[in-house]
Amino acid sequence: MSLKDQLIHNVHKEEHSHAHNKISVVGVGAVGMACAISILMKDLADELALVDVVEDKLRGEMLDLQHGSLFLRTPKIVSGKGNLLSADYSVTAHSKLVIVTAGARQQEGESRLNLVQRNVNIFKFIIPNVVKYSPDCKLLIVSNPVDILTYVAWKISGFPKHRVIGSGCNLDSARFRHLMGERLGIHPLSCHGWIVGEHGDSSVPVWSGVNVAGVSLKALHPDMGTDADKEHWKEVHKQVVDR
Repeated sequence: MSLKDQLIHNVHKEEHSHAHNKISVVGVGAVGMACAISILMKDLADELALVDVVEDKLRGEMLDLQHGSLFLRTPKIVSGKGNLLSADYSVTAHSKLVIVTAGARQQEGESRLNLVQRNVNIFKFIIPNVVKYSPDCKLLIVSNPVDILTYVAWKISGFPKHRVIGSGCNLDSARFRHLMGERLGIHPLSCHGWIVGEHGDSSVPVWSGVNVAGVSLKALHPDMGTDADKEHWKEVHKQVVDR
């Protein structure tokens, strides 16, 4: 009888051995790891799985999180075995949520259309594998161009539309509120404003909805966001797009 068997006696055998609230992150770059750490710090999952094609980086990121798990409540952090051509998606099995951050970066001089095609090709491998192991999951797409790739993920997955979600303009709106608060000297939590449309260059700021604690800034400054605005609030949106 092993030390573990002597120490631990199971009094109840679960019908299903898999986690009840598992989240997987595909892509362990800066954005993927930011997602992973946020999930762990907010105690959102009882198992976190990481997937990437670069095995050394994947293992390193997983070990860093595992070794810090003393300070966390998530009992299980795992990763598959990646290689330069593919990744092991079996580790994502039974996920409730799969966050996709993987994708090619836009190269200097590369057209947006060409980037889209490269990432569509990557998604043609990622999405079917996710669906294979977690057919009941929800997909959260973060890879760029996020609006197009969310549509691609929806079409490839065959999931109902309410189970494929894009991060959309959430980041844009967060940047907008931060920059607004910076200008006014007010904490962003009290600054409210929304960026709508497609994430990136073609996004649109909703100036009529901009307010601080319910006080409309457009009512105080009617020229806000227009060419006649002497305070140049349009520059705030430009900064959002350029970052």
